[in-house]
Amino acid sequence: MTYKLSQIAQHLQIDFQGNDVDIDGIHTLAEATSAQLSFFNDSKYAALLPKTKAAAVLIAPEYASQLPEGTVALITDEPYLKLAEASKLFAHSVSTLTEMPHMGEECDIDDTARFGRGVTLGSNVTIMAGCYLGDNVTVGDNTLLYPNVTLYHATEIGKNCIIHSGTVVGCDGYGFAHTKMGEHVKIYQNGKVVIEDAVEIGANCAIDRAVFGVTRIRKGTKLDNLIQVAHNCDVGEHTLMAAQVGLAGSTKLGRNVVMGGQSATAGHLEVGDFATIAGKGGVTKSLEGGKTYAGFPAIDIRLWRRMQAALMRLVKNR
Repeated sequence: MTYKLSQIAQHLQIDFQGNDVDIDGIHTLAEATSAQLSFFNDSKYAALLPKTKAAAVLIAPEYASQLPEGTVALITDEPYLKLAEASKLFAHSVSTLTEMPHMGEECDIDDTARFGRGVTLGSNVTIMAGCYLGDNVTVGDNTLLYPNVTLYHATEIGKNCIIHSGTVVGCDGYGFAHTKMGEHVKIYQNGKVVIEDAVEIGANCAIDRAVFGVTRIRKGTKLDNLIQVAHNCDVGEHTLMAAQVGLAGSTKLGRNVVMGGQSATAGHLEVGDFATIAGKGGVTKSLEGGKTYAGFPAIDIRLWRRMQAALMRLVKNR
């Protein structure tokens, strides 16, 4: 769906001067196109302002002069709150309408499975009882969905995947803006989830759709049961996660990362290739690859072991 910039500004109760262009979505400063709206609410991203290609940016007045020529400044003292209000305009229209999917050869679909509109299935796809595939979902060849799997709209599942019972892919990420009175305003999650080939996802996992862009699980990754992957995460190829792992939003894992049971990451950080996080490890900052980490906050496991031994000696000597 597309809106004139003047329509969006009116909805947000913001005045502006500049071209009344067509806007077809919202994205970050780095990724927005000349037909998209963006926002700026954190000074650590100030270097992106003169480089953005966004048609318009929700921005506080003191930063507006840093925008490039041709980008419209939508002046507000609450850009993040206005982002939340604007996101609703581009939200997927939820509907109970259904139609049969486009299917390849030799698919095995239980009669109780239900589909939205525009679903596409490859060949030899198996979908068991109680599954739901929303609008414009795609599923690749030879993929198996066990009972009661839910794929929200626009989710993409690759070839040769297995998704176990009760897992939900493409549910809304946990994103809210806050008013000055402490009220919480939903930021509609208008991105999607892409699961690449040969991924296996255990039972009762939740993989959130992106705010904008993509939450991605790359090929060959294997997830245990009861795992949470938050919005805009990027999980590298052939990663392994044991039960009850949690990734906060915009976490990026390299390839062949191993995460032990109940380990977790804070958001907006990176873990390098071939890193291992021991069980219950808490990652609070970006970590380089090729090492094993433990503890909270997660540190090199050799240092963590020495700390534990020193602590034990201290307790025993009291």
